Amino acid sequence: MTTAELGDAVDPGTGDPRAPLTRLARLADPGSLRLFGPHDAVKAGHARIGGSPVVLFCTDATRAGGSLGAEESRQIVTAIDLAVRDRLPVIGLWHSGGARLTEGIQSMDGVGRIFAAIIRASGRVPQISVVLGPAAGAAAYGPALTDVVVMADGGRMFVTGPDVVRSVTGEQIDMEGLGGVEAHGRKSGVVHVSAGSETEAYAATRHLVGVFSRPGWFDLSSVTDDEGLVDVLPASARRAYDVHPLIARLLDGPADGEPAFLELQPRWARNIVVGFGRLAGRAIGVVANNPLHRGGCLDSLSAEKAARFVRTCDAFGTPLLVLVDVPGYLPGLNQEWGGVIRRGAKLLYAFGEAVVPRVTLVVRKSYGGAYIAMNSRSLGATTVLTWPDAEVDVMGPEAAVGILHRRALAAAPEADRDRLRRELVTEHRRISGGTRRGLGLGMIDEVIDPAASRRRIAEALATATAGRGSHGNIPL
Repeated sequence: MTTAELGDAVDPGTGDPRAPLTRLARLADPGSLRLFGPHDAVKAGHARIGGSPVVLFCTDATRAGGSLGAEESRQIVTAIDLAVRDRLPVIGLWHSGGARLTEGIQSMDGVGRIFAAIIRASGRVPQISVVLGPAAGAAAYGPALTDVVVMADGGRMFVTGPDVVRSVTGEQIDMEGLGGVEAHGRKSGVVHVSAGSETEAYAATRHLVGVFSRPGWFDLSSVTDDEGLVDVLPASARRAYDVHPLIARLLDGPADGEPAFLELQPRWARNIVVGFGRLAGRAIGVVANNPLHRGGCLDSLSAEKAARFVRTCDAFGTPLLVLVDVPGYLPGLNQEWGGVIRRGAKLLYAFGEAVVPRVTLVVRKSYGGAYIAMNSRSLGATTVLTWPDAEVDVMGPEAAVGILHRRALAAAPEADRDRLRRELVTEHRRISGGTRRGLGLGMIDEVIDPAASRRRIAEALATATAGRGSHGNIPL
């Protein structure tokens, strides 16, 4: 295959900003892009990002709206197959109207071959899509099949455009409302990272390449105890709180211009938080209940969100930290009819299938079926840690007493009922087991001082046997 260098004749700062060479040069390390031909369709080649070798391709929005004919599709398939052959991440820059109408069924066959190539590569090499303009029809499903979707503010993704929607359903909507960053960042969950500009989208993409290509090693000598960590949680166990400050205290600080924590899908299913950070220098994935939203309950969307992230980390050997403060599954008709059983099973399957090192830390409570789903020992957690006041049980003690002793409470004089309830709750905590019984049964490894959390988590992950799942990464 012939190659060509992107030389001084091309200035990334001039000409049409949608030109594929301009976009590729803005993402890649300076002077590192080497194209492979022919060059009259989609532009594709090898490059380096942060010093790491990658394969890149970019649709040409300056020609026929970036539509994909047979030749354009063939070029993308070649890029993906070469990435798999060389075991390199592949990054696609998308601005395309989908299958080219003038080529008819031939263009649809070509796009189908792109989908097949992405599926072949799934779980074998990281695939990142950067949506920079409209990605319509078939061009929407290409990014949707990949591991992470980054969308710039000007990006749009939809299967059918506003005109078709209007003619078929009568609904009035513009392109941004139908498929912009708000629609897919908050409502659909299709987009993992919403960026304010192309420049921000490229920065997020470079960060993601670093996670997958430069994971680093655990340097335990760099980890110190944090006496103020417990103060991140409110004094009352009944008060809600935002889990983000806790995540920030547990992870390393910002470095090399990268944020300490790159959260994925931050505005969708907000009762669970997922994303990448570093601990003792090693890239890890974080899954955390967020009590600030829905009390941190698991529900159908949060279970699905977490399941896909767990499988992404497992596919590429990224260790996992699971922060647990969960009262159970969210009850309600909408949940049951919305598939909480089916979607909740995805999270059980994801953790049960995972072979990557994964440490669970219960900071306040872990009840019922959600206890199992949040990386319990029964699903194969590498290490399970709890803070001293954490509660692990079938349900909260107050709720349990209300069920187990409802007759005694009903028969008690009203003046004595609150006192009796408190005594029964205290007794239930003593006899039900919780963390004490979990330690005895081997379901919990250690109750730790909160100040030692960073060190104990890092030690547990560093000493675990490294693993990487042997599965694809289907978009759940």
